[in-house]
Amino acid sequence: MAASPLALGMAMLATPASAQTADSTATAQPTTADAATQPATDTDKDTIVVTGFRRSLQSAVNTKKRQAQVVESVTAEDIGKLPDNGIGESIARLPGLSAQRAQGRANIISIRGFGPDFSVTTLNGREQTTTNDSRAVEFDQFPSEILNQVVVYKTAAANLISQGLVGTIDLRTIRPLDVSKRVLAVGARGTYTDMKLNKDTSDLGYRAYATFVDKFADDRIGVALSTSYTDEPYHSREWAAWGYDPVNPGQYLFTGSKTYNNSSQLKRFGLNATVQGRVSDTITATVDGFYSNFKDRFDSRWFEFPAFPAYAGTVLSNAQVDSNGLVTSGTLNNVFGIARNDTNDRKADLYSVGGNIAYNGNNGWRGFIDAAWSRTDRTDQNLQATAGTGYARSGQPTTITFQMGPKGPTFTNSVNYSDPTKIFLTDTQGWGGSTIQAGYDNVRTTRDDLAQYKAEIEREIGGPIESIKVGIGYTDRSKNLSAVEAYLVPAGGALAIAVPTNLLLEPTVVGRGIGPILTFDPRAVVNAGVLARQPNNFGADKGYNVTEKLLQPYIMANIKQPLGSSELTGNVGFQAVRAEQSSTGFTFPSGVRTQLTAKKTYWDYLPSANLALRMPNDIVVRGAASIQIMRPRMPDLTVNIGYGTNTNTGFIEGSGGNPYLKPHKAFAVDLNIEKYFGSKGYIALQLFNKKMLRYIAKGTIPFDYSAFPAPPVAPTRGPIGFLTAQANTKGGYIRGLEIAGTLPFDMLTPALDGFGLTGGYGYTETKVKNFTNQPDVIPGYSKHVASLTAFYERGGFGVRGSMRYRSKFQGDFRAFDGPIVRENVLAETVYDAQVGYDFQKGSRLEGLSLYLQGQNLTDEPSRTLPGNAVSDQEYLRYATYGRRFLAGFTYKFR
Repeated sequence: MAASPLALGMAMLATPASAQTADSTATAQPTTADAATQPATDTDKDTIVVTGFRRSLQSAVNTKKRQAQVVESVTAEDIGKLPDNGIGESIARLPGLSAQRAQGRANIISIRGFGPDFSVTTLNGREQTTTNDSRAVEFDQFPSEILNQVVVYKTAAANLISQGLVGTIDLRTIRPLDVSKRVLAVGARGTYTDMKLNKDTSDLGYRAYATFVDKFADDRIGVALSTSYTDEPYHSREWAAWGYDPVNPGQYLFTGSKTYNNSSQLKRFGLNATVQGRVSDTITATVDGFYSNFKDRFDSRWFEFPAFPAYAGTVLSNAQVDSNGLVTSGTLNNVFGIARNDTNDRKADLYSVGGNIAYNGNNGWRGFIDAAWSRTDRTDQNLQATAGTGYARSGQPTTITFQMGPKGPTFTNSVNYSDPTKIFLTDTQGWGGSTIQAGYDNVRTTRDDLAQYKAEIEREIGGPIESIKVGIGYTDRSKNLSAVEAYLVPAGGALAIAVPTNLLLEPTVVGRGIGPILTFDPRAVVNAGVLARQPNNFGADKGYNVTEKLLQPYIMANIKQPLGSSELTGNVGFQAVRAEQSSTGFTFPSGVRTQLTAKKTYWDYLPSANLALRMPNDIVVRGAASIQIMRPRMPDLTVNIGYGTNTNTGFIEGSGGNPYLKPHKAFAVDLNIEKYFGSKGYIALQLFNKKMLRYIAKGTIPFDYSAFPAPPVAPTRGPIGFLTAQANTKGGYIRGLEIAGTLPFDMLTPALDGFGLTGGYGYTETKVKNFTNQPDVIPGYSKHVASLTAFYERGGFGVRGSMRYRSKFQGDFRAFDGPIVRENVLAETVYDAQVGYDFQKGSRLEGLSLYLQGQNLTDEPSRTLPGNAVSDQEYLRYATYGRRFLAGFTYKFR
């Protein structure tokens, strides 16, 4: 593992190890949590100044060493320069963390093997709204150039009001008053992807950024401005099965097939601004603002066909079956294929504003008041257009042979689905019933609003209790969804209609032997009136508004006590959470549409302790214990429930959301043993155990319908009935260990100065049960995660190779109609490599850094299986994203 990424790094490409002066980068201090500090640096002329990636690692080592909590961190190599192309990649390399790729981007983060539904992300200590239906932040929304540091808290503290069950990720921007001199830096890069699947898309992209930091008025006012613009393509080649059913006893066949060419063009503009002012010697005011405009144009060209004889009318012959019962090859006759042209365009605007006034009286009193607001406005429009040989299986059928293999199936196909004289826009399978459904239009609009306030005072006491903090937080969040859906039908009431010649694009070869298919832009086809919208009510029934108001008073004592030659530090505290949640949506008593609001109020009590014994030989032993919670996904809190009376039992029975759902809750214990080597490196063994006190799983529970409209048929058993939804259960555990370290090799011998390793391995096991007392699969859970980076950096030259691994897990994928669907993702290992050069002090090009980077060098596939798979080739999804190569520069004006 160590040799492979190092060899790749030497042979291939990378991001620079940027030069910087020792005092040019300041750690962004979180506005609502204890600050991590940069390593102190001696600027004496005799001191060797460490720069670039090695300095970034030293800063992370010092952050970990000094923090009261168990943390991991990554710091920018220079102003606006995290060590990786994106935030997700940098975070995924931290010990115990991993990423799920979406369209090839590492934008969904798991901590300690658990998915994004179990963690919280903040910006400068303030919780943020999201661009999806859950609470999980998609990290490609934040340009990496605006960030100076990322700190991941793995344990809880009383004054951390935004916290998750497995951790909190805090993204931090520059604090301009902490930067010693003016900074003006610019940079740009070009991107090439070796996979271009749709001919009307691009394999080239670019990104540019600029950062300005300065102080004025005798260094009493500081300003930091950062902006970034991205225009980059992403492609994926994918095959997916509808599912698998027994075609004969003990023999399983895929029920349908989808072969995709997917392309997206991501355009993102990000702007961040911070203004700080020293109002007086004791008062500092800070205002932060962030804006992101995000546009993702997604085009999918694909071929779909139903394969299952029982309901597709196909005829299976020449079937071969492996020892597991999977039908691995055969011939399907009487197949009516569908040429699909779909789009999924996302537009999102994210706004975030925060203000902080901090007081430090130098008399033992400190305090601050912080206020923040975040909003995300998001629109997703999905257009589907279907084409085939005729309406309702009336056209020419095709014969398809298939052969399953380690990379999914390959096919032969007897019909040319790219011939515009034979392939028409129509309802090929007759799925629309009385509606001639040649496509579908689904528009989902979401607004996510969050206001957060916090106030704290701290008094130094002295003695074992160094200080006491008392504070209160208040969060008011609302998320609403509206959906508008419509069938797309051939204009004029036709059963089938040809795509006009002027709207046809060059046919797309979808691969796997299917051949070319008819290609067009469904946006243009709909706008030209070839397909007409026929509205339905499905979208209106999905709308909801969920709000939650959290009041969080807390008290915390900071501890600092000598114990012989050692020192005990840390904190002990208590936080209470009063939650008032409300959901407004539509209920359906026996199909009758009724608007309703449901509310619930409750308290959670969260004690916490973080203690560290700091020994003189640079060994730190940490212990932490706390009660931790993670709030449910907001769509799971909807009041949208369909229900009616079961006339056989007399009970009301329903399914849908659960407005009375409470958070996940666990009792957590951590034990760390850490050995530091000054500020250069460390090794650590980290153990953790979480006992689940409250868990969320889908099940059928007793439910009180007394606040709901009565169903048309009155229940004989009263208002207490049953609901199938996400609900609270209890029992189970999460436990594991992590081995982490940063090891510069010059600690061993000066001959290896510049060489080093950094990374970690995490093992997690879990046991939770659902409502049928069976083991439940936790979303995002991986038993094993690992990352390793081998690097060399000296004299301005830097090279490094990296790998990140995670074992199988249940991943989140976006469904056609918007919500998340979950599939079992197989293990994957991703390799990246980087090389760069920084022109040194005294050079005419001082301040210039050049770099090359290669990502996903082995084109690692993403593979998913059904939960009851009988074979490791029973893929639900097999996707590849290609390799990406980047070349660019940064220039820091002197």
